[in-house]
Amino acid sequence: MKYDVVVIGSGPGGYVAAIRCAQLGMKTAIVERYSTLGGTCLNVGCIPSKALLDSSEHFHNAEKNFKEHGVNISGLKADLKQMIARKNGVVEQTCGGITYLMNKNKIDVHHGHGSFISKNKLAVKGDKETTELEFDKAIIATGSKPVTPGSFNYDKKRVITSTEALNIETLPKKMVIIGAGVIGLELGSVYARIGTEVEFIEFQNRILPGMDKDIAKELQRSMKKLGVKFNLGHAVTSVSSTAKSATVKYKKKDTEEELELKADYCLIAIGRRPYTDNLGLENIDVTLDDRGRINVNDHLETTAPGIFAIGDVIKGAMLAHKAEEEGVLVAEYMTGQKPHINYNLIPGVVYTWPELAAVGQTEEQLKEAGIEYKVGKFPMKALGRARASMDTEGVIKVISHKETDEILGVHMCGARVADVIMEAVALMEFRASAEDMARISHPHPTYTEAVKEAALGATGNRYLHI
Repeated sequence: MKYDVVVIGSGPGGYVAAIRCAQLGMKTAIVERYSTLGGTCLNVGCIPSKALLDSSEHFHNAEKNFKEHGVNISGLKADLKQMIARKNGVVEQTCGGITYLMNKNKIDVHHGHGSFISKNKLAVKGDKETTELEFDKAIIATGSKPVTPGSFNYDKKRVITSTEALNIETLPKKMVIIGAGVIGLELGSVYARIGTEVEFIEFQNRILPGMDKDIAKELQRSMKKLGVKFNLGHAVTSVSSTAKSATVKYKKKDTEEELELKADYCLIAIGRRPYTDNLGLENIDVTLDDRGRINVNDHLETTAPGIFAIGDVIKGAMLAHKAEEEGVLVAEYMTGQKPHINYNLIPGVVYTWPELAAVGQTEEQLKEAGIEYKVGKFPMKALGRARASMDTEGVIKVISHKETDEILGVHMCGARVADVIMEAVALMEFRASAEDMARISHPHPTYTEAVKEAALGATGNRYLHI
């Protein structure tokens, strides 16, 4: 069968791209190697991890905060098996929604591993047979896989990645996590809140490299209150496992003394790599960079005309919403429109509790670029709404240009900041100033008032209310 466009991969980038292509009148097919649609995000990433994060937060609140609220309970117990079952239900319902959208938009779905035969032909190898699809254009949206160095002896049983960590049904007594980035911190938060002893080993001298240092420190302080331990500036030398445990050997950077940790599980969370395995890229002259990412131009077209790539397989942050925006951009570009993406205004979020959220540039980036700036901060503990809900951890930070007052970056740690950050994104899209942000009427009492107060700080004014 001949298609106007074939999309390889049904994650957020792929399925959104396919829907937009179909909306714009293109005969569209999507190819997915797994039995369910939705990619990493919906099946073993964003959606299931947030389901577990919410469950663990409910348990933590019941254990630590309900009594203060006047809610007395007894016999509290974390039922991890039920948490996993609920998570699976959320995943099933969400992935089913993607199937519905494919049918509604008359998009043909082909299950199997796609591989390019030529620039206009794709082989789809299914469980029983291989079919060939012809197309005018194609979009590669195959996502990423966890990085698992050979010396870490990843066995999917005791040495695991985020995929397996989402399906443990017996509560571990101890878990060692290699890598204090977003994925490690989120999953570490889940297990720490329901009773697992969690210990991190991170090569960098800080958690969340690339995010604002002040905000990262706020989260680190919060997680330490849960009993989480951090070994920063340490390098893992080896990982081994038995039927019931994992052993991690590591050492402080620039030293030779080897240390050792034993735990029920070792979670590898040191990053993800573009997944381009066996795509047949060599058959269509698509080139990769030194990190295995597909090279694309400003329109996300590869070195093979008519073949585009989006999401985790190209440069930039590995974020579902970034992939979605790129999918829409490619679909609209194909039909002669002139879409654009401002990558500086794609927000990043860490779904721990308190949450972290950021958009724009950090102080470190501005210093490196030689841009003079102003900073306003407001602590969540000074906010009436936060005190009412007992969510007083965190801080809001607004950075604006020293001369023009244009907002250059907003960094948040606190309750519901994953949603609150959109105020900053919207204002920065229209190049608003910190004064603009401060003069907008914010409802009282809400978490958003902390943004107003931080913006006031950036303009040189102090707090108006609590």
